[in-house]
Amino acid sequence: MIELTVNGHAHRLDASPDMPLLWALRDLLDLTGTKYGCGIAQCGACTVHLDGEPVRSCQTKLADVAGKQVTTIEGLHPEGRHPVQLAWVAEQVPQCGYCQSGQIMSAAALLARTPRPTEEQVAEAMDGHICRCGTYQRIKAAIHHAAIQS
Repeated sequence: MIELTVNGHAHRLDASPDMPLLWALRDLLDLTGTKYGCGIAQCGACTVHLDGEPVRSCQTKLADVAGKQVTTIEGLHPEGRHPVQLAWVAEQVPQCGYCQSGQIMSAAALLARTPRPTEEQVAEAMDGHICRCGTYQRIKAAIHHAAIQS
């Protein structure tokens, strides 16, 4: 049994310690906001917070999260009104939307540790996130928008 806390709720999962966190979230806990993109931690679609830090859940094993706090896009704000989520809407970021939960999770982690990030800090925090629709300029604008609103 693996014990972990997801979005503030304790869970005991009867799963292999080698199972990727992504599959535990999606298949065992029915939290489907975290997306499978590449499976090799290169695209960022599967990003969640582990004790407040962004991690790629496709390559994070359940054994590595035992006893830790996991936050998914569903747990970022109970009503979907986190400043980053609101900024995403205000700046009309999503097109297909597939990468957006991972992008939002990394942006939220950045703003939690750096409330007024520079362009360079935004670029560093979002490095490795792939958006097939190419909304990178709107993503950057939304992060700065959220920083101002927070």
